[in-house]
Amino acid sequence: MKFIHLTDLHLVPPPRSLYGLDPQARLRAAIADINAHHGDAAFVLVTGDLAHHGDAAAYSALKDQLATLAQPCHLLLGNHDDRAVFLRAFPSAAVDDHGFVQGIVEMSVGFLVCLDTHEPGTHAGRLCERRLSWLERTLSVLRDETVFLAMHHPPLLLALPAMDVLALQERDAFAGIVARHGRVRHMFFGHVHRPVHGAWLGIPFSTQRGLNHQVALHAGAQTGIPGSHEPPAYGIVLIDDTSVVIHAHDFLDGSPRFDLFDKAAEHAVVQPRDEPRIAATA
Repeated sequence: MKFIHLTDLHLVPPPRSLYGLDPQARLRAAIADINAHHGDAAFVLVTGDLAHHGDAAAYSALKDQLATLAQPCHLLLGNHDDRAVFLRAFPSAAVDDHGFVQGIVEMSVGFLVCLDTHEPGTHAGRLCERRLSWLERTLSVLRDETVFLAMHHPPLLLALPAMDVLALQERDAFAGIVARHGRVRHMFFGHVHRPVHGAWLGIPFSTQRGLNHQVALHAGAQTGIPGSHEPPAYGIVLIDDTSVVIHAHDFLDGSPRFDLFDKAAEHAVVQPRDEPRIAATA
């Protein structure tokens, strides 16, 4: 099966810009690209930070844009979101008994368990006792099933100091629950605005660059969070019984395309493709 992983939209009400870029225009470009090339995807997963300031106008614009998406979309919350404002705009979103935006997506290859790590007043990720209990109960019900996890905040440190302090805070409790289940096949998250892949406690994980701005690769102590205008990307997730394959697609890339076996191309001056670029707004 196939789905699309998109993260960190950071929408602001149009026509405002964010860090010199237009997140609304970038979302339109991403949706157009997904519709054009991935009509066979089962759904689109967006792992949080839907709006930059959690305001109603941004969620309204998101709702309008998602109406043009050919696939169903599963939305998670991040630290920049506002749960109450989001739920007023998306009243049919999956919620648990305590109103947290989390639920289960049944797939042909297992179950995708989506978690709500948003906590008002902090940019760090939180899973309170109620959310941890929900996860434990959910994984208990799915004890004989293959599970995939999705959330905004990473449950591990990624050697990105400026972001690691804002990772999930209840890492040990989360790790214990996941280990007891024992059949978590892959984890998808956002938050760090970088393409990072690896394994944690033997479980593969992946995340993508954000839709608008990025976090620059850094090491050591930082003052603030280093940002960049590296290109946005989304993940194309392909899963079967034997493999999980994820392609990161820089959907605004207009660099040249040529045949690597064409001898003439070895010495040719290749030109960028005629593809639309997303210009910064004033």
